[in-house]
Amino acid sequence: MSTHGTYETIDGRPALHFERRLRHPVERVWRAISETDDLRRWFPDAGEGEIRRDVLVAEPPSRLVCAWYDHELRFALEPDGDGTVLRLVALLSEREAAARDMAGWHVCLDRLQQALDAGDAVAPGPDATPEWSALYDVYVGAGVPSGAPVPGRD
Repeated sequence: MSTHGTYETIDGRPALHFERRLRHPVERVWRAISETDDLRRWFPDAGEGEIRRDVLVAEPPSRLVCAWYDHELRFALEPDGDGTVLRLVALLSEREAAARDMAGWHVCLDRLQQALDAGDAVAPGPDATPEWSALYDVYVGAGVPSGAPVPGRD
């Protein structure tokens, strides 16, 4: 299973799709995507104070849909042996944000995995990092739409 995301269109909106297999039971992964203390280790802007998201649908421990700024985040969890398959679909408001946000969600999901495995992850901030920049370049090179401003890079 690739850790890279894919770009698609869902209901006319640009969408980013990720799938990760995590080595933790679905109940543990559910807590990681739904509880504030866990979110602070991997979710964007979580280290800045209050996490700005509105839960639209919560069906523990399998489905969570949130509004985050002008995006809709759809998390689906499925047991897979002793682990969990996590699927994230991020519906965006603008096509030009796809590569920027895809690199960002890729980093966030890497941090989620680190938080689950080692407990020592730190949520990414808003500025471009070398880790994010390398992923951004990969996604742009793969033809994912780009052009939105990038904090710390533009």
